[in-house]
Amino acid sequence: MYITEAHPSDVWQMQSNIKDKVVFASPKNEEERAFIAGACVRKLGLKFSAVLDEFGNSTEKAYTGWPDRMYLIDSRGRIAYKSSRGPFGFKPQQLGAAIAQALAMQASK
Repeated sequence: MYITEAHPSDVWQMQSNIKDKVVFASPKNEEERAFIAGACVRKLGLKFSAVLDEFGNSTEKAYTGWPDRMYLIDSRGRIAYKSSRGPFGFKPQQLGAAIAQALAMQASK
């Protein structure tokens, strides 16, 4: 999910963004936000679907997605796992266990 730009050039520009040539000012509207999100998806080479939060960041606020989180949504559409703040709070073993548990629950139905 793409939310508010983390390091916009007009607020808090990081040297790594300059080096990687991903320098964007804070978007002023939905169209600018969509353009920046698309550029990030392409630059990062994401191989999975990405979605765009609306300009008021209602999804980010509801799910505390900043700075980054990992979620596992089960087959009923419920949150089966929510990581701590990333990247340091990411625990792949915990996510793996949650995936195994969700799959086992699905198989037992």
